[in-house]
Order: sequence, then structure tokens, then C-alpha cells
Amino acid sequence: MPQRILLIEDEARIRAVVQACLEDLGGWEVQLAESGTEGLNLAIQQLFDVILLDISMPDIDGFQIYNTLQATPRTQAVSIILLTAKTLPSDHDRFAQMDVAGIILKPFNPLLLCQQIRDILGWTE
Repeated sequence: MPQRILLIEDEARIRAVVQACLEDLGGWEVQLAESGTEGLNLAIQQLFDVILLDISMPDIDGFQIYNTLQATPRTQAVSIILLTAKTLPSDHDRFAQMDVAGIILKPFNPLLLCQQIRDILGWTE
């Protein structure tokens, strides 16, 4: 059974690239959420192996989503990887306080994305 990944990302182009990479190169099943609200609903309703979470979104930011996921028993154990363009030192201080599996910075190399996720989570091919 393929790994199930939820991508919470408001930018359509990034959603399309990530989905194509993870499905075509990784062989994984990818569910897309184009807003924080939609992502939270999907995360609570379905079971995922990992959530790729954008930080900067218009409705609910990734920090709020992370806090809600951690406070919800059904989603507390799901691995979270931040997918973000935020690179300010203050952002990195906040990231360091979060219990996330890892961080992938935008822009990322689409051809290396699956391997980055495998490395972060210790998955084998």
C-alpha cells in the first residue's frame, strides 16, 4: 500500500508540481488541500502518513494548523514536514520550537523532493 500524504498548500502551481513528483516519482498517494481550513478538515477525517504543510497561507497559517493538529488526538502522531519559503531568523526560531519531522525550503528541486522526504522520515524505496 502506498504512503498517504496530505499537502496543505495555497499556491496551485506548487500543489501541481508536488503532487506530480510524489505520485509519479515516489509512487505515493497524495491528497491536496488548497487552504488551511480544508487541510485541517482532511487531516481530521482521513488517516495520513505525513502532512506537508505550507506556513504562509491566507486563511489559517501553518503555525495555527500545526498547533491544532498537535492538540487533536487523531492527528498528534502524524509526521509533519514544513514546506516553506520563510527563511528569516525569527521564523527558524519558531520552527525549532515545533516538533516537526523536518523542513523543506522553497524553492525546492522537484527531482529531489521524494528523496528529501524519504531521508527525513527514514522511508526506504
